[in-house]
Order: sequence, then structure tokens, then C-alpha cells
Amino acid sequence: MSAIAAPTRPTLGERLSAAPSPELAAPVALVVLVIVFGSLDSTFLTRGNIDAILQASAILVVLAVGQTFVVATAGIDLSVASTMTLGAVVLGKLYVSGAGLAWAILAGVAAAVGVGLLNGLVIAKGGITDFIVTLGTLSAASGLALIVVDGKPQPVLSTFLLDLSANGVGIFTWSVIVAAVVAVVAHVVLFHTRLGVHVLAVGGSTEAARSTGVHTVRVKLTVYLISGLLAGIAAVLLVARVGAAEPASNTSFLLNSVAAVVLGGVSLFGGRATIVGPVVGSLLLASLVNGLTLLGVAEFYQPLAVGIVVVLAAFLTRFQK
Repeated sequence: MSAIAAPTRPTLGERLSAAPSPELAAPVALVVLVIVFGSLDSTFLTRGNIDAILQASAILVVLAVGQTFVVATAGIDLSVASTMTLGAVVLGKLYVSGAGLAWAILAGVAAAVGVGLLNGLVIAKGGITDFIVTLGTLSAASGLALIVVDGKPQPVLSTFLLDLSANGVGIFTWSVIVAAVVAVVAHVVLFHTRLGVHVLAVGGSTEAARSTGVHTVRVKLTVYLISGLLAGIAAVLLVARVGAAEPASNTSFLLNSVAAVVLGGVSLFGGRATIVGPVVGSLLLASLVNGLTLLGVAEFYQPLAVGIVVVLAAFLTRFQK
């Protein structure tokens, strides 16, 4: 009779690989966060504060959705925050100079799309790594934004933009509804169109996708265009919320857009993505900052908390390819 081999214990890597899907990290963390902050501060779950959280997350949702398309191809767009700032100041500059609001909005979005186009062309056709290219356009767009308005904020007093940020349906302002529509359209594009299939294929393996007839250069160009377009839309939402176009780039939007993508379970290696995950990740980050503020935690501790949450989420995806 042959000896029966003793069962072997799974390695640490195997145990972690068998852990719950990283897509569940953000929803579970959000629920825990709501319970904790709701019990610590009675105002956290009030209608007014929920509205504030949704408002704060709307801009981040739009940026994170654009970042998701790029990350799905195993790339990254470090210029999203600067692109949004450039779009905002172009909008503000034209509006202050007397151009109609519609033309100012179109010009602001076009400026952001232009940055996305530049990123896509240099990365896809020039063959230069996305990190270097978008790091360069991050700086260039930030500098250009300061030059356009000579470093001065541009007040944008518009009834339309005020309504966009202050009015809506129930607790959902028009800004939040715009973000929701962006997320729904992005989900349809990513999972129910040929483009979405090609995006995930390129992220999985560029060479394999090319060998099956996928136009990989066109796909990479498209995802950076999408990222630029959504940064332009986020610029409009930002101006509507602040009431002015600020030329100083807010790097927290860049960091949080990547954080929302990681929290949402999107693979940084490409080939696996979701839209719902980054949306929930954006809500999680907005809720975290809001809750810490209500508890009186100093503002300079908040990035530390966000960083810890992101590192923990990244650890969950460590053994996921």
C-alpha cells in the first residue's frame, strides 16, 4: 500500500491570493466608516452632511473614472489634477473677458482634452513611458495655468454654475448627477462596447492584443483622451463649486484619483477594472476626510489617514494579477 502524502499547509501568498476579492475592500470599508463616524458624531448622517460628502466626491468620481480607463491599460495619468486646473482657468479667463459661459466651458474642456491628446500621442506613438510623459505634462499644465491668468484667481459668478452646485433633485445636486451619469456611461463603454474589450485586452497583454488585431496605439491614445475629457468636465464642476477658477493646482486630486482607483480594486497591472469600485472609493475618501473634519482632527493629519487606507488597499491587491 502506497503511503499517503501528508497535506501541505498553504503558503502565505496562497492564503492571501484566496482572500476576498479586492473589489469588496471599498464597500466594506465605507460601511465600517459610516458606522464608526455615525456613532462618534451625530451630525455625520444628517442630510446636510451627506449632501456635503456627495458634493465633495463628485469631482473626484469624474477624475477617478478617467484614471480608471488609463490604469486599465496598465498606464497612469499623473497630470489629471493639473489638466483640470488648466481647464478651469481657461474657462475663468474667457468668462471674465466677456465670452459667453457656453463658449468658456467649451474652451475649458477643449484645453483639458488637448492635454489628454498630447499625452496619448507621445505615449502611444512616441513610445515614451506614461510616468515620464504625464509627469512632464503635470508640470507644464500647472505652469501654463499660472501664465494664462498671471497667477490670479478668476471669479466666475454664473447662475447656471451656481445651480449646478447648489440645486438638483433631493439630496443629489446637479454636480452629483453629472458624476453619476459619467460613471454609468463609463460602465457601459468599458463592459458593453468593443472599445472596452480592447482596453482590457491591451492592459492584459499589449503584445497578445496586437496579435489578435487590436489597434493598441489607437486604444492607448483613446484612454488618455477620455482622461483629458473627464478632467475638463471635472474642471467645470470645480469652478461651479468654488465660484472661481484657482490657478494653483491641487495635487490632492491627483493622489486621491489614484487612491480611489486602487481602493476600487482596479489592477495596477492592467487588464482588470471596474467603474463601481472607483466610485465607491471616491465616496470612501470623501467620507473619511469629512468624518475626520467633524471630529476636529487637524487637516494635516488627513493625508496621513488617506495614505494608510490606500496602502492597506494596495496590500489586498498585492497577489492579484
